[in-house]
Amino acid sequence: MTTICTRAWVHGRVQGVGFRYSTQQQAKALGLKGYAKNMDDGSVEVLACGEESQVQRLLEWLRAGGPRSAQVDKVLTEPNSLHEEPESFTTA
Repeated sequence: MTTICTRAWVHGRVQGVGFRYSTQQQAKALGLKGYAKNMDDGSVEVLACGEESQVQRLLEWLRAGGPRSAQVDKVLTEPNSLHEEPESFTTA
């Protein structure tokens, strides 16, 4: 079982449409830890830590458009190494 952390920036119509809450629900269902938070440029930053296959499933969900109310134009990702893994998945 390989634990990884990936940071993603989701661009499009992703603020004010329940995107962070839906991402939190999806991440918790997959057993992931991290956060989803609004950025000043209108994107949402997502940090997902957990089993590699589950992180990939969340990224696929994000790329597929997330919740129905959102419109995802692009998702940028990069591996992330943390000194301390988050305790749960939160929204900010």
